[in-house]
Amino acid sequence: MSEVLGAGLLLAGGFFVFVAALGVLRLPDVFMRMHAATKAGTLGAGLVLMAAAVLFGELAVAVKGVVVFVFLLLTAPVAAHVLGRAAYYDRAELWDRTHHDDLRGRYDETRRNPSRTLDD
Repeated sequence: MSEVLGAGLLLAGGFFVFVAALGVLRLPDVFMRMHAATKAGTLGAGLVLMAAAVLFGELAVAVKGVVVFVFLLLTAPVAAHVLGRAAYYDRAELWDRTHHDDLRGRYDETRRNPSRTLDD
């Protein structure tokens, strides 16, 4: 029974990792690609880790899988936010069908100038 459950989790995890990779390749702008990579990639990796925990059936493997999955859940949104903010500061182009930029005017334009130093 655990082999069937492990195989199902492994297939589901592989599917979500594949969807994340496909999203990174096919989506039109950096913000959508980042969303696909963080959301589907984290879920896929979590399912693969759960499959490993079920298939190995050892407490040490299960604890390591849970710790790694919690680490992914805590760090992926932060990393996505930092990458998205850096891309926006760098003026990454939005998809041409994006109708509204919610961040326009919310960032200080002078902070984008790389020639400014902390002493300015």
